[in-house]
Amino acid sequence: MTTLTIKGQVTIPKHIRDALGLKPGSSVSFAVNADGEVVVQRAQAANGRKRDRFEAARGKAEVKWRTADLMALLRSER
Repeated sequence: MTTLTIKGQVTIPKHIRDALGLKPGSSVSFAVNADGEVVVQRAQAANGRKRDRFEAARGKAEVKWRTADLMALLRSER
């Protein structure tokens, strides 16, 4: 048994975290089944593989910078 905090948070018991392979920073999803029971699952990326923490930022830059040009810009040398 666990207690709901004022913020609506609960601690997932260790034996459940271990069974699901949850580590700090892991994403989980919650659902309620037809019997009214809460189901906790380890969240997966849409394609079924584990989501990398840098995945959301990959491939976003559209400007190709040369290092010297970028450093000059950052140092206000232009």
